[in-house]
Amino acid sequence: MFESIAEAFKEGGWGMYPIAACLVFIIAVAAERISFLFFKARINKNDFLNTMHKYLFQGNLQRAITYCSSNRAPLANIVKAGLLRIDGTEAEIQSAMDEVALQELPRIEKRTGYLAMLGNVAVLAGLLGTITGLIRAFAAVSFADAAEKAVLLAKGISEAMNCTAFGLGTAITGLVLFSILSGTTQNLVDDINESTVRMLNLILANRDKLNTSDVRAAE
Repeated sequence: MFESIAEAFKEGGWGMYPIAACLVFIIAVAAERISFLFFKARINKNDFLNTMHKYLFQGNLQRAITYCSSNRAPLANIVKAGLLRIDGTEAEIQSAMDEVALQELPRIEKRTGYLAMLGNVAVLAGLLGTITGLIRAFAAVSFADAAEKAVLLAKGISEAMNCTAFGLGTAITGLVLFSILSGTTQNLVDDINESTVRMLNLILANRDKLNTSDVRAAE
């Protein structure tokens, strides 16, 4: 299989190199985004909220802050910011959470859009390789003798079709990954928005039970 791919790459000519560069970048971006979205940023929303509800209902602010600190997911960082302003007004608590959210949400959304762009570039690079391959084939045929025409034409068409196939394959890979990661990103953002509102209401409902001196200890 790998020998066939290598042979096709060689036959595709220069047009295969920009497509290969796009594929390398697609794999690198996708690997980084998968690592972040599926491992670093993901958190079990229901377990997190239930645990926070238990600590706040018990009035154990220190445990709640420590629990958020132990989990570096964006949702935990946002909630922790609100807990650290527990002695402020509702607007101040909301503002503290919004400030951290403005830092965390771009971390979730960044780079994913590059996958769609690289997929489109791969298609265009493949199309360019196809056109130049056909131009080269017909130009060579016009000056070749009858015995060489068929060979040169076949070689040029092979170059063109290999560029087309490789470009489309790379584009499909990029767009599928873009679709999956965009959906995951949107789900995480929706969970954060929902959970942030629920946590704000939970903090306000249990604030009278909490010891604000725990905030100074946590800081």
